[in-house]
Amino acid sequence: MYDLIIIGGGPAGLSAAIYALRARMNIILIEKMAVGGQIALSDNIENYPGFPSLSGYELMTKFEEHAKGLGLTIVYDEIKEITDNVEYKTLKGAENNYETRSIIVAVGASPKRLGIPGELEYTGKGVSYCATCDGPFFRDQDIAVIGGGDTAVKEAHYLSKLVKSVVLIHRRKELRAEKIIQERLNHANNVSLKLEHIPVSINGDKGVESITIENVKTKERTTIPVKGVFIFVGIKPQTSFLHNVDKDELGFIKADPYTLMTSMPGVFCAGDSHSKKLLQVATAVGEGALAATSAEEFVCDIC
Repeated sequence: MYDLIIIGGGPAGLSAAIYALRARMNIILIEKMAVGGQIALSDNIENYPGFPSLSGYELMTKFEEHAKGLGLTIVYDEIKEITDNVEYKTLKGAENNYETRSIIVAVGASPKRLGIPGELEYTGKGVSYCATCDGPFFRDQDIAVIGGGDTAVKEAHYLSKLVKSVVLIHRRKELRAEKIIQERLNHANNVSLKLEHIPVSINGDKGVESITIENVKTKERTTIPVKGVFIFVGIKPQTSFLHNVDKDELGFIKADPYTLMTSMPGVFCAGDSHSKKLLQVATAVGEGALAATSAEEFVCDIC
């Protein structure tokens, strides 16, 4: 019987682990893939206090080393279901079952898909959701980037250093990214913008050869020759296994803003799976700290 089980090994989960371990709680962290979360794939982070510039992998390595230095045990398993037994919770995993007095759900989110013809067929054959992972494969090639937020613009700028040309496709008339990120992109002479356009199909034979886009106003379609398509149009939370906590219409977990407790007593949430406005490492870390503190208080009250 654990005091706390943290589901997810990204910045929120690792932050929660650090706070819980310092409170001398008996905990484990369960991660289904690799510790670090989506941010570990980021080429460069410049807005985390104390680190003017470093990669997501470097930052998450520091988080993990800190937590392990306090004695964190990491278990690799995929949680399929949570059952509330009033005095404790049961977590059903793919490998084992676990019992605990409290839970922090910090499962994060994964990239959204466009749902257009060719996207699924060419995933891994020219379609990618990670510039750091796949960018070097397109050196000196023409590529397209879909999206207009911080991630899309940052990744387009990163890719511009590797590839022959980048066309950035966005459905609105203006990009939504931070101005400082847009300014950097504007200085790249091999990047062009296709604003007020949406992708309608990704085309090719054995791999990506072109992308067809449509003007949102005129409905005119254009086919652009590219060898790669990088998609950054938002994220979806990994919360499908949670059948008994309240979520919003997009699947993000609803929680009390003061404690981050969900609709199930003793179950808290933190990070990108939480329904909120800002998805950043800094907010994930703060939520991890708050959720761990709230979980400690909850366990003390029931023991």
